[in-house]
Amino acid sequence: MTVKQSPGGSNFPYYYKGGELFGLHLGCFGSNEEGVIALMKAEELFYTSQNHTVGGLWIDFYQTKLTERVIGEFIGFFKQVRPRILKLALVGCSGIDRLKINRLIKKTKSLSSIPVKYFADPEDAKTWLVNEME
Repeated sequence: MTVKQSPGGSNFPYYYKGGELFGLHLGCFGSNEEGVIALMKAEELFYTSQNHTVGGLWIDFYQTKLTERVIGEFIGFFKQVRPRILKLALVGCSGIDRLKINRLIKKTKSLSSIPVKYFADPEDAKTWLVNEME
C-alpha cells in the first residue's frame, strides 16, 4: 500500500516493528478546544475514507487539555473509527482523564469490547499495539 499523509501529518499506514498502525498527534493544543476538535474531525474523515484497516490506533494527547467537550468529541471519533481498529493506545492522559474516558467507553456498547491502554511513552504504546492480542 502507498503511504499517505493524514491531515495532521502522520504517515498512513505507519509501519512499526512489522505491524501497521495509525497514529494521531493531537497533543500540544493546550486549551484550544476548537483546534484539537477540528483536527480530530479531519483525521476521522481521512481515516474512514481509506479502504484499509490497521491493527492499532495510537493517539498522543500530551499538552492538550481534555475538557468534557474534547473527551465527548473523542468518543464520537472513536465510534466512527472503531470498525477499522483492533486496539487503541492513548498517550499523555492524566489519571482523571483516564477515568473520564474509561467511564464513557464502558457506557458505549460498541466501544467496550476493544482493548484500550494508556501510556506515558509513545514507543511503549506502539509496541503494545503491534504485539499479539493479549
